[in-house]
Amino acid sequence: MKDKILEKLKTVTATGLKGDIVSLGLISDIVVNEGKVIFSITVPEGYTGDLQPLREQAEKVVASIDGVDSVLVALTAERAEQFDPTQQPPKLTRKKERAPGPDLRPKQGSIPGVKTILAVASGKGGVGKSTTAVNLALALRGLGMKVGLLDADVYGPSIPRLLGVETRPEIVDDRIKPLEAFDIEVMSMGMLMDEESPVIWRGPMVVSALMQLVHEVDWGNLDVLVLDMPPGTGDTQLTMAQQVPLTGAVIVSTPQDLALIDARKGLKMFKNVDVPIFGIVENMSTFICPHCGESSHIFGNGGAEDEARKLQVPFLGAVPLHMDIRRNSDDGTPIVVSQPDGPHAEIYRKMALKVAAQLMPEG
Repeated sequence: MKDKILEKLKTVTATGLKGDIVSLGLISDIVVNEGKVIFSITVPEGYTGDLQPLREQAEKVVASIDGVDSVLVALTAERAEQFDPTQQPPKLTRKKERAPGPDLRPKQGSIPGVKTILAVASGKGGVGKSTTAVNLALALRGLGMKVGLLDADVYGPSIPRLLGVETRPEIVDDRIKPLEAFDIEVMSMGMLMDEESPVIWRGPMVVSALMQLVHEVDWGNLDVLVLDMPPGTGDTQLTMAQQVPLTGAVIVSTPQDLALIDARKGLKMFKNVDVPIFGIVENMSTFICPHCGESSHIFGNGGAEDEARKLQVPFLGAVPLHMDIRRNSDDGTPIVVSQPDGPHAEIYRKMALKVAAQLMPEG
């Protein structure tokens, strides 16, 4: 399929470019998933031409291929700080609908203005789920999507620290106004209380608070709302999976056997309530020494990828245990925005491309 896509894209040219976009090496990150295609077009530095006709032409030629149902073209730049993400499409161009199958989830669109909802989950805590959720959300924003991020971990909210958010949200006309950080809408229970104050609530109170955060926040119009789910597979997680119209879920795990056992439980929980698994992320895959550059497999290596293969779900990628990711997370400047041209941001961007290929916004 990728060869067919490249052949079609060889016919795409634009004013100001000497040659087609394939021969110029502008095509990358082609992802094909059950009739959905997503790929990147790199905009050369200094290019001043109109990008809209270029994107539309690329979408049109790829959509004409038999077996392609929808196309998303992400425009990227050689220098991220010179690129305007609003020039990218906020949604997939759909060619035909698939026949629906049995689905136990709530109807899509039950949250006004929110097209799709992505859960980022883990079977246990301490595997870097929140860091993954933040960087994945920012990478999706880099594709031109309108993104919201909800911290659903009431007992241990991490999102305010990870994004450097310290102010309290306002309530306007009985609706909570989310805060904005790095051009995404953000809400967390941690914004409503002191960072060091523990939440001592029983389960029903937690579920009630989460439902309020989901339904009583004025999210506006979003292409995707990313849910940083609480770790585990208890009542809170099950209620969220059953009552929130999740489009899909991403499971985060370290390669360690103990973490993979719990990750498997989380994956099966989502499957039991008919939530598609978009893939598994192997976090802390390897430790890279900041002094010598040598790699050490502290938690093992490749375990999550092997697990994805066994369970027949996509493997989204492996993120190393690196000082830069930890340092920027603590400073409230996620690696995707603080070092957009670095190797770690590239890992998250590739994950976002794979996830975006599976998201199907309505309308």
